[in-house]
Amino acid sequence: MTTMWSTNQVSPRERLSYWTDAVCDAYVQLGCDVPDDKKDIRGEIRLAQLATLGLSRVTATSQWVRRTADRIARSTEDYFIVSIQSAGTGRIVQDGRQALLTPGDFALYDSTRPYELIFNDDFQQYVLRLPGAILRSRLKGTEMLTARAVSGERGAGHLMMSMIRLLAANLDTLEPVSVAAVAESVEHILIAGLSTLPGASEPAVPVLTALHREQIKAHVRARLRDPRLCVAGIAAHLRLSPSTVHRVFAGEPESISGWIWTQRLDGAKRDLCDPAHDARSVSEIAFSWGFNDAAHFSRAFRDRFGCSPRELRGVHRNSATTTR
Repeated sequence: MTTMWSTNQVSPRERLSYWTDAVCDAYVQLGCDVPDDKKDIRGEIRLAQLATLGLSRVTATSQWVRRTADRIARSTEDYFIVSIQSAGTGRIVQDGRQALLTPGDFALYDSTRPYELIFNDDFQQYVLRLPGAILRSRLKGTEMLTARAVSGERGAGHLMMSMIRLLAANLDTLEPVSVAAVAESVEHILIAGLSTLPGASEPAVPVLTALHREQIKAHVRARLRDPRLCVAGIAAHLRLSPSTVHRVFAGEPESISGWIWTQRLDGAKRDLCDPAHDARSVSEIAFSWGFNDAAHFSRAFRDRFGCSPRELRGVHRNSATTTR
């Protein structure tokens, strides 16, 4: 399902207020202003929700957008937002850095800290919005990756722009069963691009540590749905000590226990978005992924994805109905 906001729907004197409300609805609570030499603002936002990933296209005239400490204090929004420049130029300012985006480039910013978006002329961007917990569980030191431009001329940056354009052009024909998988593919390409930035570099991992880490992950994936899966059992199966298992994961974004939880939550999310599982209850899906407390599952799900399991299922069903 696509939602659209356009300033063409309102009179000129109402456009700035309307546009500010639109960007707040589409992203997070923000303030918008036009440059002193401009008297008007015009723009359009088209937003589609792909599981927990928001994909939008923004076409607008010059403006300044600010996420202030005051607005952050009044809301609990925790998202990473990615601007992918498709026309014109834009600047992203956060954490003492500034990223200049030209067509094809993209950059990340974090809604839990102040930022500015500066557009001195007409522009167009594709914008991704994903829950903060998702990226923090996959990348370490995300605060070092904000407001750093990833070039669209080569590598993951070029692939990102190509994929987003193709996806945006084919949203109406996207099969509901593939929505969650497509969203995860976009997230993987995003992570690949961010991993090329200087702030993402990590110390080399010893060969034995890397081997043990892969053995642990393989065993966890094979037993992920078993509610009895625990660090002691993993250690015993691989003939390692529990302390070694914890030490092997010390360089990862999450602890071993946290990684198990996120793998289970991601699996449950895919099932909730899959029409083949529509007849199953939320609790049934949760228990099939190794959870044994429905209330705890719902809280953990909201913490990771920013919505309840039922809310996600409702949005996905509405989207599926609209595209049929």
